[in-house]
Amino acid sequence: MKKAEKIFSRRNFVRTSATGIIGIAAMPTILNSCSNWKGANDRVAVAHIGVGSRGTDEMVSYFLPVKDAMNIAVADTFRGRRENAVLVINKYYKDNNIATPECKQYLNFQEILDRKDIDAVHITTPDHWHIPAAIMAARAGKHIMLAKPLGLSYPDFMILKKEVTRKDVHFHYGTQQRTSPHMLLARDMIAEGLLGEVGSAYVWAPGGGGGVNPICNEVPIPDGFDFDRWSGPAPLRPYCPERVTNVGSWYTNDYSIGFLGGWGAHPLDILVWGVKDKISGAYSCEGTGQFWTGGLYNNIMSWNLNLKYKNGFEVHFVSDDVAAAEAAKVGEKRSGDGTMFFGSKGWISVSRGSASSNIPEIHAKLNGFAKSGPYIQGETNLMGQAFIDVVKGKIKELCPLEEAIISDTISHMGDIAIRTGRKINWDPIRGEVVGDTDANSLFVRELRAPYTI
Repeated sequence: MKKAEKIFSRRNFVRTSATGIIGIAAMPTILNSCSNWKGANDRVAVAHIGVGSRGTDEMVSYFLPVKDAMNIAVADTFRGRRENAVLVINKYYKDNNIATPECKQYLNFQEILDRKDIDAVHITTPDHWHIPAAIMAARAGKHIMLAKPLGLSYPDFMILKKEVTRKDVHFHYGTQQRTSPHMLLARDMIAEGLLGEVGSAYVWAPGGGGGVNPICNEVPIPDGFDFDRWSGPAPLRPYCPERVTNVGSWYTNDYSIGFLGGWGAHPLDILVWGVKDKISGAYSCEGTGQFWTGGLYNNIMSWNLNLKYKNGFEVHFVSDDVAAAEAAKVGEKRSGDGTMFFGSKGWISVSRGSASSNIPEIHAKLNGFAKSGPYIQGETNLMGQAFIDVVKGKIKELCPLEEAIISDTISHMGDIAIRTGRKINWDPIRGEVVGDTDANSLFVRELRAPYTI
């Protein structure tokens, strides 16, 4: 990729990131004259679909501070959550003397999509709702910021891709780390060839194991919660409080493939960002893993996977417990999540809170930047601002759907390889595991009526 074609220029990035808040809109190298936005001076009207703990955190930190946005609607299946979100938004605008339409709350997010005055949606529902909600939003002509992971069914990925293109709306994958200074710098260094020819990568993420696996004892559904709508396209199971927590939806296969995709999305996204040209083709995936057993949770919680691409590129993708054990063998420490790129001249390793290289000059440059802080604080405003700038045509898409599909599919191939206990071969052109009907069936989810697309 030529330097002039890069979405971000490192020179401009360095100039605008000294305070720790990236001036994304000020970067002249990423101006995009092609946009379907109605007017450069208008604020983007945003609605938030899913305002649990994570959705509310992002609403407050990513969107409320953005001057070009106005947050005017929320939806959630928990009445208390949507009531709280409305109070937070309306109070913020009142306290800061900002003239904005009163924020409204909804149980059914379709009512948000029916509103003509809403331009964009920020979707942070449980994982099983991600793609169906995004498809519905695209069909309604709304720009989409979608929380990771992408979804559960490859045919639905293709439907979303078709609808985003057909309706000419922007898609922004909320993997958070592409606005981090050290991630941007590392990506540029790789593109400039400072590692030489990159031939492999090492990726790790928290597996989420180690806790108690609860038994789901059915109890009455509490007042103010629509469990049927929360379940939506997933099977309708007996209600218990543990099922509808963040952890319950993460670790239960009806709703997700666990942290293999849910947290793996972060470092895998950086992998795609750094070496997309090397991992866009066909590959094999094989490995081992451990499952939650004996209770409600039944997803994979530990994994050790190897991917081999037809072009020779290799990826070792593991959970953090495996990464820690492998690092200990060579006298190193490794935890959390991260992505290492290995080139003919050396390596670069980046995680949310660190960056390093065995090339001294690169290591010094990487550590000249402040790292992202814990979870959300170090990223305040950045992903929301980037999304609004994309919608308004100030920058090109930073986190496009095409790349989200590549990274999310890697997680699913790992899940399928472990569940089938065999090596599988993914062909992205055909969109299928080659010669393996059973494996392909694991990447298709039937949607429960009436929550179909």
